[in-house]
Amino acid sequence: MAEFIAFIIMFLGGIYLLGISFGLEAFQGVVFIAGILIISLALAFLMRQRGSATRRSNNWSQDS
Repeated sequence: MAEFIAFIIMFLGGIYLLGISFGLEAFQGVVFIAGILIISLALAFLMRQRGSATRRSNNWSQDS
């Protein structure tokens, strides 16, 4: 449950950064890129969690 909350905070925070980047007077590009990176990290974090939708036996997060 804590992983999902962290995902939601990162994902929505990234979307928020994308939205406010157009209204800023300075550093628009930096804030926009930061938003994209945070959204990408949130999605990567969610996909690496055990018990993902792929249900593969050889999942990266499982210890071999």
